[in-house]
Amino acid sequence: MAILGIRIIGDPVLRTPAQEVTDFGPELQKLVEDMDQTMENVTGAGLAAPQVGVSLRVFTYQIGEERGHIVNPVLELSDDYQDDQVEGCLSIPGIAAPVRRRRHVKATGFDKFGNPVEIEGSDMLARCFQHETDHLDGILFLDRLEPEEKKAAWRTLRANNYSQTANATVKKRSGALGSSFGAGLGF
Repeated sequence: MAILGIRIIGDPVLRTPAQEVTDFGPELQKLVEDMDQTMENVTGAGLAAPQVGVSLRVFTYQIGEERGHIVNPVLELSDDYQDDQVEGCLSIPGIAAPVRRRRHVKATGFDKFGNPVEIEGSDMLARCFQHETDHLDGILFLDRLEPEEKKAAWRTLRANNYSQTANATVKKRSGALGSSFGAGLGF
């Protein structure tokens, strides 16, 4: 297994909808294992393939005792919302803000071997699945912020001159970075 570099905002792969996985062979299995190792290394709660530069519809997650991955996820969302929670993202260092997410999710897809999976979850697990699936659709959590929070986040990014780090990668979590998902929440 390998620790993969995390792509930073400004990298086009983060804004490109990922492709469906059609080959469930050894390359996909290694990718999932490497992503899982990378997520653990950066103490993330979730990690999407585009965040490591691979435009495929796959993400890994670890929320409490729930740990795994989903390939080609399809989400069914509840109609109700949970309380806004602060989210962050390794791909957007130094930014964290409250994001509105649905309370409950049912995720269907496949494991790395092509076997069907179905997982249901609420609260943090639901939030994680929504955040990571957004990555697969080329959406960043900044896109989900209220207008004032979005303006403040972009001002901070410009002040930190994010364009200089657009080609950089993150290998190890430091105190200044949020997890792939969940900055400010202890992940």
